[in-house]
Amino acid sequence: MTEAFKQQIEEEARQAVTELLAQAKLRRGDVFVVGCSSSEIVGGHIGKDSSLEAAQAVYAGIAPVLAQQGIWLAAQCCEHLNRAIIIEREAAEKYGWEEVCVVPRPHAGGSWATTCWKQFRDPIAVEEIRAHAGIDIGGTLIGMHLRRVAVPVRLSLSKIGEANILCARTRPKLIGGERARYTEED
Repeated sequence: MTEAFKQQIEEEARQAVTELLAQAKLRRGDVFVVGCSSSEIVGGHIGKDSSLEAAQAVYAGIAPVLAQQGIWLAAQCCEHLNRAIIIEREAAEKYGWEEVCVVPRPHAGGSWATTCWKQFRDPIAVEEIRAHAGIDIGGTLIGMHLRRVAVPVRLSLSKIGEANILCARTRPKLIGGERARYTEED
């Protein structure tokens, strides 16, 4: 992988997370899930061409932006680990998510989860979470880890590297019917 392509991946990842955060209006302490097929980023097929370099470039683009805003990064593993989540222990404890015993590797968990595991201060794995927003890079299916009402978010870019991206924020459920008010201004 060329340095120019790594830089492109990092810049696209930074742009995507920055745009999504602007629309999602997350608060300090919220959780942001990222599913990432490094294989798709480099033009391969999901699960077949894992690239630590691509995953590291995505991390370099995303992690500092989230950290600056006090938002927890949750890294989704691949299907070989049942799409478990790698997250900082402190975040898992805050939300009451139960730890499971596994350590991701590039071909069992994926290069993305492996990169996050190595970069996090005190990483653990959990089976499931309810994130406030997220990015799916390369068709990794993050929907199972979002809160109940996910709202698709369109960005100015549609790919990171060669991988398609889909983004979502979440909102509370609207309940109560036709006489209900959903904001103080209604």
